[in-house]
Amino acid sequence: MPSFSVSPALRSWVEVDPGALGHNLAVVRRVIGPKPEILAVVKANAYGHGTAQAAKALAHDVAVFGVANLSEAQAVLAAETGRQIMLLSPCLPSEREEAVTGGFIVTVSSAEEAEGFAAFGKVKVNFKIDTGMGRVGFGGGAAAREIARIAGRVNVHSISTHLPCSDEDEPFTRAQLDNFSRVIGEIRRLAPGAKIHSLNSAGILRFPERAGDVVRAGLVLYGAAPLPEFQDNFRPALAWKTRVTLVKDLPAGAGVSYGRTFITARPTRSAVLAVGYADGFPRQVSGKGACVLIRGSRCPLMGRVTMDQIVVDATGAGDIGPGEEAVIIGSQGRETITAGDLAAQAGTITWDIFTGIKGRVARIYP
Repeated sequence: MPSFSVSPALRSWVEVDPGALGHNLAVVRRVIGPKPEILAVVKANAYGHGTAQAAKALAHDVAVFGVANLSEAQAVLAAETGRQIMLLSPCLPSEREEAVTGGFIVTVSSAEEAEGFAAFGKVKVNFKIDTGMGRVGFGGGAAAREIARIAGRVNVHSISTHLPCSDEDEPFTRAQLDNFSRVIGEIRRLAPGAKIHSLNSAGILRFPERAGDVVRAGLVLYGAAPLPEFQDNFRPALAWKTRVTLVKDLPAGAGVSYGRTFITARPTRSAVLAVGYADGFPRQVSGKGACVLIRGSRCPLMGRVTMDQIVVDATGAGDIGPGEEAVIIGSQGRETITAGDLAAQAGTITWDIFTGIKGRVARIYP
């Protein structure tokens, strides 16, 4: 594990391990083999891990970085990795000129949209085929006609589709990939140099034989496998920590936090922690068995999560005091809490936990 220098004045922070990012990228490479290119998805501040730092840690085996919008593209560009950048979401009409002049690969769903970019110069496009996601992309039946309209006016970097349930519905996803292959067979002659890509993180793990020319790795790069049976292959790249601000003894029968939804059943040593839903700690885990780690001991959340603070039962953590470190996500002693654990208690997904960690939580790197 790397060494982190953390100021005692930090109330809540995230520690990001670039070595874990590199390890997870290497796992993806082993799974797909030496030939396909890797598109690393670093949107949403690299899933909360830090755009520039993640891009630099991954650039050695990445051909393209994927982002959601122009501001994210500019952040990756500023990291000076020398890699191409793809806008995975549609641009607003007012953003098209900047996307073209910036040299970014833009995702388009029609010839008309591509023509809107081409008005500002030669543009690199990723043509999206909708094979079941129902979001962006045009239907496979229209693909040949649409690409034929503009193939000579734009640089078709790639043709892609997106898998909505590769982690949940294997038969549907196989049928979707077969349909995409048929569409590619019909249109590839119109853009012979275009790269083909369809696999997201779950798709990479479940269907590596369908890797095509490029795979789009997202969640797995950050150490969380969307298919639990593969989790042991990956190393979590992020630990989220906070500090104890106050320790006090509560008698049996004391109410804790708003609504008095939690009443102590025995004399309890409580610890107030400097984190709340304004930092991204999900309010939805209130009353759902969430814990933090203090001195390697699991300390259960008591009562509702509030905006800036939570209260935990620290009776089993020993003689702790203000300033003590508490782990929200990560390991301490023999205990571990994963982002997936917190997501399950919140009734959400790991992606939501990572990207929900707010800006007032500091990011620390070795």
